[in-house]
Amino acid sequence: MSNTLWLVLSLIAGIISIGVAYSFFRWVVKQDPGTERAQRVAGWIRDGARSYLKKLYSALGLLAGGLAVIIAIVFGLQQNFGYGVTMAITFIFGALCSTIAGYLGMTVAVEANVRSATAAGKGLNPAFNLAFKAGAVMGLAMVGLALTGMSLVFLITGDANLVLGFSFGASTLALLAKAGGGIYTKTADIAADLVGKVEVGIPEDDPRNPAVVADNVGDNVGDVAGMGADIFDSYVASSVAAMLLGAALTKLSPETRVLYTIFPLILCMLGAIAALIGVQFVQVKEGGKPGTSLNNGTIYTCLIFGVLVIAVVLLMDLDKAVMWATLAGLIVGVIIGFTSDFFTGDDRPPVVETARVSTSGAAVNIITGFSYGLISIAPSVVGIAAATLIAYFLADQSTVVNGVYGVGIAAVGMLAISGMIVSSDAYGPIVDNARGIAEMAGMSEDVIEVADVMDAAGNTAKAITKGFAISAAALTVLALFAAYSSEITIAVAEHGLPPIDMTMSLSNPLVIAAILLGALTPPLFSALTMLSVTHNAFDMIEEIRRQFRANPDILAGKAEPDYVKCVALASENALQSLILPACLAVVLPLVVGFLLGPEALGAFLGGSIVTGILFALLMANAGGTWDNAKKYIESGHFGGKGSEAHKAGVVGDTVGDPFKDTAGPSLNTLITVMSLVSSLFAPVIAAFHLFGG
Repeated sequence: MSNTLWLVLSLIAGIISIGVAYSFFRWVVKQDPGTERAQRVAGWIRDGARSYLKKLYSALGLLAGGLAVIIAIVFGLQQNFGYGVTMAITFIFGALCSTIAGYLGMTVAVEANVRSATAAGKGLNPAFNLAFKAGAVMGLAMVGLALTGMSLVFLITGDANLVLGFSFGASTLALLAKAGGGIYTKTADIAADLVGKVEVGIPEDDPRNPAVVADNVGDNVGDVAGMGADIFDSYVASSVAAMLLGAALTKLSPETRVLYTIFPLILCMLGAIAALIGVQFVQVKEGGKPGTSLNNGTIYTCLIFGVLVIAVVLLMDLDKAVMWATLAGLIVGVIIGFTSDFFTGDDRPPVVETARVSTSGAAVNIITGFSYGLISIAPSVVGIAAATLIAYFLADQSTVVNGVYGVGIAAVGMLAISGMIVSSDAYGPIVDNARGIAEMAGMSEDVIEVADVMDAAGNTAKAITKGFAISAAALTVLALFAAYSSEITIAVAEHGLPPIDMTMSLSNPLVIAAILLGALTPPLFSALTMLSVTHNAFDMIEEIRRQFRANPDILAGKAEPDYVKCVALASENALQSLILPACLAVVLPLVVGFLLGPEALGAFLGGSIVTGILFALLMANAGGTWDNAKKYIESGHFGGKGSEAHKAGVVGDTVGDPFKDTAGPSLNTLITVMSLVSSLFAPVIAAFHLFGG
C-alpha cells in the first residue's frame, strides 16, 4: 500500500475510535441517574468540576495564544513567515486536542458516577459495566483525537517537525492540566481526611464534611481530565519522537524514509483497533472480581496488538527489527505495569506490612511505605533498561534502521495500547465518585459494599496504569533525547554552521553543570507542587474548622455545610500555584540551551530524565502503598476503623496523596515537555547560543 493510503487508514481509525467513544457516551447518559438526592449530590460535583475546568482552560487558552505568537515569530525569523505561522497553528491544534480529550473524559465521568452508584443497587455486574464503559469513553476518545490529529497534520504538511509542534501544544497543556488537577484534588482530599477522619472522627465521604464535594470534584479534574491530558501527551510525544528519528534515516530512498517516518502512526492505528476489540472483553459476572476483568482486558488487547503488528510487518515486508522493537516495548511495559501491582495491591506483602507496622504509629508507617517505594524503583528501571538495550541492539543490526530508531519504536509499542490502559484508569475515579455519592445520598449498605469492591479494583488499576505510564514516558524521553541530538545535527548541516559535537563528554564543565541543573529540576518541580498542596490544604482546613465552629448543627447533621466555599477555595489556589512550575518546564531548557549551548542542553535533558524517572516511580508506588495500607486497615485488619493503626494509616495516606496524585504523575509530563521544547527549538539553539560548540 502507498504511504498516503496508510495515513488515510490511520485517520479513519482515529475517527472510528472517536465514534465508538461517542456511542458509549450516549449509552451511559441514558442510564438511570437515581434518586433526587443522588442527582443533587452529583450536580454539586458536576458544577464544581465544570467551574474549575472553565477557569483552567481560560487561563491555558491565554497561555497557548501567547506561546503560539512566540513560536510564529521565532520560526518565522529562523525559516520563513509561512512556516512560523504553520508551526503556531499546529501548536494550537495540539493544545486544542489535548483540551478536548480531558474535557470529554471529565464530562462522561460526572454523568457516570451517579449512574454507577444507582446501578450498584442492582448488583456488581451492571454497576461495573456502566463504570467501565464510561472509562472507555475517555480511553477511546483520547486515542482517536491523538491519532486523528497526528495523521491529519502529516497528511497535509508531510513534515514531521510540524507534528512536533502539535505534540508541544498537547504537552504544554497536559502539564498544567495534570499539575493543576493534582493540586486541586489533593488539597481537598487532605483537608477532608485530616479534619473529618482524624479530628472529628466522621467517615470518608460523610455529607457533614464541607470539603467532601471538593474532594469528589478533585477526582474528576485531577484523575480524569488531568490524567487524560497526561497520557495524551505521552502517546503523541512517543509517536513524534519516533517520526523524527524516522525522518532522519537519510540513507533510505525518499519513499522508504517516509514509510518509516509514518510507521509509528501505523502502530498507533493497530493499537487503536486492538483497544476497540479489547474493551469488549471487559465484563464481570456476579461474584466475579473487577480487577481480574480489567487485567484480562489489558492482556487480550496486548495479544491482539502483537498479532496485528507481526502480520503487518510481515505483509509489508518491513525490516524485522521494528517488529522486535515494538514487541519488546509492549512486553516490558506490561511487565512493569503489573510489577506496580505487587507494591500497591491491597493484599500484597508491602501493603500488608505497612498496615501491620501502623500499630506502632504514623512515623513507622511512613518510613515503611517510603522504603517500599524506593525498592519498587528497581524492577521498573531494570525493565526500562532492558527494553532500551533490546530495542537498540536489535535495530542496530539492521541495514535499514538504526538503534535509536528502535528505542523510539519500543516507546510507541509500549503506548500504542493506551486506549485500553486509559479506559481502566478512568474507571477508577468514576467508581471512587460513585462510592462517595452513595454515602452522601444515604444509599443502602449493600450499594456501598458493591461500590467499595469496585473502588478497590480501581485503586489497583490506577497503580498499574501509573507504572505503565511512567515507564512509557521514560522510553519516550529517551527517544526525544535522541531526536534532539538528531535535530541539532540536521540544523547544523542545513544552515552551514560549524560542527557541534553532541557526545556530551563528562570532561566538559558545561556538560557537568547542565547535568546537575537537569537533575535538580524534577525534585524542585515536585517540591513546588507539593508545597502548593500543603499551603492550599492548610487554608481549606481552616475553612472547615471555621464552619464547624460557626455552626455546630453541621456536625449534628441538622444543617448543610457550605460546599461551594471549599470548591472555590481549591479552584482559585490550584490555578495560582501553576505559574512557577510552568515557567520551570518551558523556560529553563531554553535558558540552558541559549546560554550554555546545544551539548549542555543535551546533558541537561539527560540529568532530568534520570531523576525524573526515579522520583516518579518512587512517588507513584509509595503513595499507592500508603493508600491501600489505610484501606486494608479499614477493612477490619489490625484494629479496623477508629483504631490507632487506622489513624496512623490515614496520616501515611495523607503524605502519599500528593506523592501519587500530584507530583509523581506530573513528572512524566515535565520531562516530556522539556524534551519537546528542546527538540522544537533545536534549530534556533544550534544557530544562536552564547557558550559551547
